[in-house]
Amino acid sequence: MMDFSMNASTPDLRTRLMARVAASHAAEAGLVTTRRARAPHAVLAPGIMAQTLYRGAGHRPGEPLRVRLIELAAGARLDAKALANEAVLLTRHREWLVLAGQVQSDAGCFGPRDYHVTPAGVATPGWQADTAALLFLRESAVPSHARGSTLTVRDAEAGWPEFAPGIRRRVLWAHDGQAALLYRAEAGAAVPRHSHGHDEECLLIDGELFLDDVLLQAGDYQLAPAGSGHQLTHTDTGVVIYAHGDLDMRFF
Repeated sequence: MMDFSMNASTPDLRTRLMARVAASHAAEAGLVTTRRARAPHAVLAPGIMAQTLYRGAGHRPGEPLRVRLIELAAGARLDAKALANEAVLLTRHREWLVLAGQVQSDAGCFGPRDYHVTPAGVATPGWQADTAALLFLRESAVPSHARGSTLTVRDAEAGWPEFAPGIRRRVLWAHDGQAALLYRAEAGAAVPRHSHGHDEECLLIDGELFLDDVLLQAGDYQLAPAGSGHQLTHTDTGVVIYAHGDLDMRFF
């Protein structure tokens, strides 16, 4: 009969496990992780609901002011007045990414993974949902000299340049070392230890991703502040990710 009683090594194992748990909690304490399933809904207009993933002051390099998921029922129309005072919106750099469904705006028809930038000083577009749709909206402060012009990146035309073994990366927008990006990674792909010169945001579009010991699933969002880092980023399933952070990753 096997003896399942604790032996001399058990206290040491427990100590090491508790130390690992403590280190994991300490590392996560400086991050903001928002689960889509738990984020409250706010009604913006008939047929339109929003979930705020992050709200900030824009004090750190690359920190957004507000990040939201916006659900539109088929036939619903999203206008600027439902989002905020247009005078406020005009001061912000606005990034739109269609996550699901089909929508129309002044810039044309948009489908999944189509991306659009409304720079500061340009009026906020209206969005008409042809089908039930899900939009991602990121608002940030951008210096006046970096306002640029309206930009659209179509999923069907953009391609997926190779970035690392098992990982492809699409640069959507970039300025002064920070960028909006889409990543597509195969199952088993990993990114080694790296630090963040800008706030690093990650929105899981499809699949599952471990950021150190934190598991993100579709619709989940994490912000790692500038100056922080990740020990290991990996996926067992394969993923598609929207990220906003350093254009050039800083590996240890």
